Amino acid sequence: MTQDSDASAGSAAPRVLTMIVCASAVLSSGIAIWIMFNLGNALGLFVPLETQYLYGLIALLLPVVFICHGITGHPRDGHVPVYDWLLACAAFAIPATFALEAETMLVEGWEFAAPEYARWLSYAFWALILEALRRSSGFAIFAICLVFSLYPVFSEAMPGILRAQSTALSITAGFHIFGSESILGVPMAAFATLVIGFLIFGVALQYTGGGAFFLNLAFALLGTRRGGPAKVAIFSSGLMGSMSGSVITNVLTTGAMSIPAMKRVGFSGRYAGGVEACASTGGVLMPPVMGATAFIMATFIEVPYSEIVLAAAIPSILYYAGLFLQIDAYAARNGIKGLPREELPSVRDVIRDGWYFVFVLALLVFMLLYLQREAQAPFYATALLIAINQMSGTHRWDRVKLMAFIIATGRMLADLAALLAGVGLIIGALTLSGKVGSIAYELVALAGDNVFILLAMGAMTSFVLGMGMTVTAAYLFLAVTLAPALTASGLDKVAVHLFMLYWGMVSFITPPVSLGAFAAASIAKSNPMQTGLEAMRLGSIIYFLPFFFVLNPALIGRGDALEILLVTSTACVGIVVIAGALQGYVPGIGRIVDNLACAVPLRVALMLGGIMLALPGGELTGFGHSTLIVAGLAIVATALGANALLSRRTVGRALQ
Repeated sequence: MTQDSDASAGSAAPRVLTMIVCASAVLSSGIAIWIMFNLGNALGLFVPLETQYLYGLIALLLPVVFICHGITGHPRDGHVPVYDWLLACAAFAIPATFALEAETMLVEGWEFAAPEYARWLSYAFWALILEALRRSSGFAIFAICLVFSLYPVFSEAMPGILRAQSTALSITAGFHIFGSESILGVPMAAFATLVIGFLIFGVALQYTGGGAFFLNLAFALLGTRRGGPAKVAIFSSGLMGSMSGSVITNVLTTGAMSIPAMKRVGFSGRYAGGVEACASTGGVLMPPVMGATAFIMATFIEVPYSEIVLAAAIPSILYYAGLFLQIDAYAARNGIKGLPREELPSVRDVIRDGWYFVFVLALLVFMLLYLQREAQAPFYATALLIAINQMSGTHRWDRVKLMAFIIATGRMLADLAALLAGVGLIIGALTLSGKVGSIAYELVALAGDNVFILLAMGAMTSFVLGMGMTVTAAYLFLAVTLAPALTASGLDKVAVHLFMLYWGMVSFITPPVSLGAFAAASIAKSNPMQTGLEAMRLGSIIYFLPFFFVLNPALIGRGDALEILLVTSTACVGIVVIAGALQGYVPGIGRIVDNLACAVPLRVALMLGGIMLALPGGELTGFGHSTLIVAGLAIVATALGANALLSRRTVGRALQ
């Protein structure tokens, strides 16, 4: 009898957990739809204040973190301890109370003069947000947010440019919890108005078989080509990543099929893992979706999301072109063939079975770029995708698949809500202490008004923060601190913020962290560090591109048409040369000589010439377009001429 009771209790626990997560996902999505489509006004019903909406979302999502993540931070699917139930109840009750009191809070100015009970609740809520952040995102980001959230209290004791007038703990807590520039600031506002819809769309795409469709389409188009499976990884991961916005999910989804196929035709495990890591990382930088950070960027700098999409298009195409050319050069140099045609699906069959993915993608792009309906577009696309999927026999959902989709949505929304609320504490602390305005000028003075030093500082800081924080958190920190200094130096605002995003992504393929490469290495069964180094070499274009477009925003489509065409064309030629230098094989020319003493200077010269061709001219670089083009072509021509002469001599000696 006792055993039966235990078994019943054990099976009941997961059911309760599932019901709560599903309720959280459905209600939070429903509230978002109510707001995004302005149904309250349309139906003459309740229209909440913005703070009520944000508190309501947090109340629905934050408890899920305590239910789904144990005290160590690991995901759980079974028994939930009593203390976590209590934390979950508190995580719901406190923001729900604030939502009910939102009008009173606004009228009475709780931000600076909260009643006694509200002040104690603000302390508890502050602690709950930090604990949820620790469980969902790790100790590193928790520690950073904890220290920065307390910064206004101890700012008077800080050295140098961090020194500011201290603020009482009660005022700091009120500003964080009741103000509109901390946990309810830009990160949470962007999540509630833009990100949530695209996250739901990304999960729906994954659970309706979008990953398999893009992978099969890539195999059908490119599988038989030289080095075909690696080119398949680029195509499929680029498409899937641009829709899902997650590097690790992309690696694990498309890499499970592309990496074994690459190894089969002759790529080493570390090279195959490096290709997949680079392709998946680039997917997050590829429009139209680009991940949560791009939506937060649009909200932060107050431009339409479509403007971010258009600006990101040229750099992302150049990145993938560089990766594609390197793989083609490597395959040509090492004689790696494609897969047999009879083993691959036909394009006709793939399109017949998954045409609606293309249709939904076209609808999403049309609504984003033409109709400018960023907030509503993903909901329309998701609804259409699910409706057509249910009429299809291949991936039609039954009850189990539907529940899996809802649970995955609920968990993803909860984890991101905890992260963005925690990161909001950093922005709130810097705003309250007055450092948001002053730190930019202090950084400019520290760099001696040298824009290149500021860019180097930004790149290194983005990279270092990206190792310990999520890309979103690293971007937001720099958007508040360093981006104003760069824009004050005369750089384009959109280019500066894309620069931060790109350098934050670099950590996914750069050792010692390189999470994307490590995830790919687990599939490729290769050494993680070697895979990271291979990814770093393959994705090396990503280290140059941000400097190119921040120095001349024509490379992100901001300028007159003739200049955009010129800098894009020369950048394409430059990337062809850079890829050839990195892999020792130039398309249309052939191999660089194998003799190490000759190959190294030739490849260095080609790299230098390629960079000069890709680097856009302008006032900041100090060189005109024509000067850089002529110098770059001269260096490349000299290097290729020397290579041809050395190759002829090598062949002559072999024949003697």
